[in-house]
Amino acid sequence: MKSADKLPEVWLRGPLNDIPALLQPVAHALLQAREELNELMAGFPDNLLWEKVAGMASPGFHLQHLTGVLNRLFTYAKGELLSGEQLAYLAAEGKPDDTGITTSQLIKAFNDQVDEALRQLKATEQATLTDWRGVGRAQLPSTVIGLYTHAAEHTMRHLGQMIVTVKVLKKGL
Repeated sequence: MKSADKLPEVWLRGPLNDIPALLQPVAHALLQAREELNELMAGFPDNLLWEKVAGMASPGFHLQHLTGVLNRLFTYAKGELLSGEQLAYLAAEGKPDDTGITTSQLIKAFNDQVDEALRQLKATEQATLTDWRGVGRAQLPSTVIGLYTHAAEHTMRHLGQMIVTVKVLKKGL
């Protein structure tokens, strides 16, 4: 049973306005991930952002990767190649820098990327979902719906990994 003050999971709240029917599960998964990520990371200390537990990826890596992978997969879904800026972002994922990037900045970047993904889903014509797109430098084949589905699945997979890492790190506080 759910508590009176807790909403059901996003997919149980009904259809989302302006999202094509076949893309509702993708949008639901991205919104669920955003809710869980924001709750998990509330008040997370910046000094633990790049800490690893048992050799697993750091919370900072997951935050960067979640944002970057959505950006890249949705770019491929549009039939575009990655830009130099996207490739540079990919190369920098998980590498702490000296810019002093904060947890809240990384969360905002992820939230903004989810918003952008939702805008793209709204603009997607259902007739294009089975169109083929090239992925990566090798231009491996996928469909538009395959890219969107993988983006949602990949997001949830990394969120699950991040949940474990963050909870272990918080326990040590």
